[in-house]
Amino acid sequence: MQEQVSKSEFKAKALELFRRVEASGDTVIVTDHGNPTIEVRPYRKTERSPLDILKGSVTEYTKPMEPVGEGEWEALG
Repeated sequence: MQEQVSKSEFKAKALELFRRVEASGDTVIVTDHGNPTIEVRPYRKTERSPLDILKGSVTEYTKPMEPVGEGEWEALG
């Protein structure tokens, strides 16, 4: 669950909100004039290698050794 609080409310209740996040594992979103600006969430230690994190993120792997034509690059379009 994500609770939303304004900056002024966060300033007044920061320690209480930190303790709640630690205890529940929930996320608190801090807003400025109703717009989300900061996310407070429990720290998640990552001991995986960058390659393990990216594993499975490639959705299509078609002919990786084929040359790419100059007109086929999306950035050039």
